[in-house]
Amino acid sequence: MKLQTQLTLAFTTLLLIIMSIAAVMVNSLLLNVFIQNERDQLQEKGEMLTPFLFSDSMPQNFSQWLNDEELYLFIYDRNRDQPIVWSSTLSVEVIQYWANRYDLTESEQPLWRAGDTSYVVSILPIYPNLLERELVLITPLDDLQVIQSNLFNRLMIIFLIGIIVIILLTHFLTHRLVTPLTELKYQLKKIEKRKFDDVKRIKASGEIKEVEESVIEMANELQRYMQSQQQFFQNASHELKTPLMTIQGYAEGIRDGIFVEEDSERGLEVMVDEISRLKKIINEMILLAKLDSDENIYQPEPLSVRELIQLTIDRALPMASERGISLEHEVTDDVLLEVDQEKMLQAMMNMVTNGIRHAHSKVSIQVKRVNKQTLILIEDDGEGIDEVLIPQLFQRFIKGKGGETGLGLAISRAIIERSGGSITVERSPLGGARFTVAF
Repeated sequence: MKLQTQLTLAFTTLLLIIMSIAAVMVNSLLLNVFIQNERDQLQEKGEMLTPFLFSDSMPQNFSQWLNDEELYLFIYDRNRDQPIVWSSTLSVEVIQYWANRYDLTESEQPLWRAGDTSYVVSILPIYPNLLERELVLITPLDDLQVIQSNLFNRLMIIFLIGIIVIILLTHFLTHRLVTPLTELKYQLKKIEKRKFDDVKRIKASGEIKEVEESVIEMANELQRYMQSQQQFFQNASHELKTPLMTIQGYAEGIRDGIFVEEDSERGLEVMVDEISRLKKIINEMILLAKLDSDENIYQPEPLSVRELIQLTIDRALPMASERGISLEHEVTDDVLLEVDQEKMLQAMMNMVTNGIRHAHSKVSIQVKRVNKQTLILIEDDGEGIDEVLIPQLFQRFIKGKGGETGLGLAISRAIIERSGGSITVERSPLGGARFTVAF
């Protein structure tokens, strides 16, 4: 069943339940109002009749008037606790039945019944200061029920018209609600088939608009991811193909006797170097894949920034000394980070060794707190990074001048983001590159 049909049925069912409850309550309320109005009229008629009950000026057509008004009456004597039949068309048995069944001393009386007919009753004291008698006025409920039935029927017609109008309105509103979802479904089908260029924006509002924006962002991100993966495989195949061709060339040359003696030795050394380079590339690719998917490879634990910087300096110092580069570091605020020590140290070493390779004389490492963030700044005084290369520097197999595998900075970014941080690069005031790691 379609969502629009489900919503329409749900709203219609809820409306019918509410209308039914309202109809029952209105019907009961109308009857109560009519009964109360009839009692008030009986009170007025009783007050008008009381002066004539014990006088000689009773109109001759009084009985006919009672019949025309469908009004019955008798007198109730409190002292003797019995009714006195007086000018009534009701039988004595009926009056006695009522006197025995109902408490005539109560001012508020329920509906009296005689056979299948209900009666409205009003009891009015007769000269309360002189007599212990009360006038009991009775009128049948039939006319009130006819009026109530007519009003109720008209009310039902109004309710039915209202239900039809609301059903049509509900169908229209649900159509406006469901249409964007239907269009969104078609856009998701395009994303499923990887037709990203055919994905279009849809007109919507509220939460559906937020979902639509999320779907578009997801499509764009998925497209970028697939493009990056395609580029990654292209770059990976190129990076792996080059050393393999070198190894194959020397191996076939040695096998066929083309390279002998010194050339053979040199070829074997090149093959060993290329195999080491291949091994390093493959290990870094495996590490990147695990960082993206394997939850168990990353084991965070508390590590102070000061200790992290000191471990980095200790490992990078031999390479810096060999190249005549000085390592400077300053930690103004020591904080604890929740990181995997070995992985985080590897990320730091990738950035520091990158700086050492490109620096003229020094590499600086600073740690400071800015706006509740812990910043680690790694910068060198080299020639810096090409501005064109900066936006894609952390992508896989993207390497600048003097780069090795093109995976080091991509690994650093993956480790830092896995640690809950972020990494950016810009030109340093020293002249080279500045890497900023923020936690």
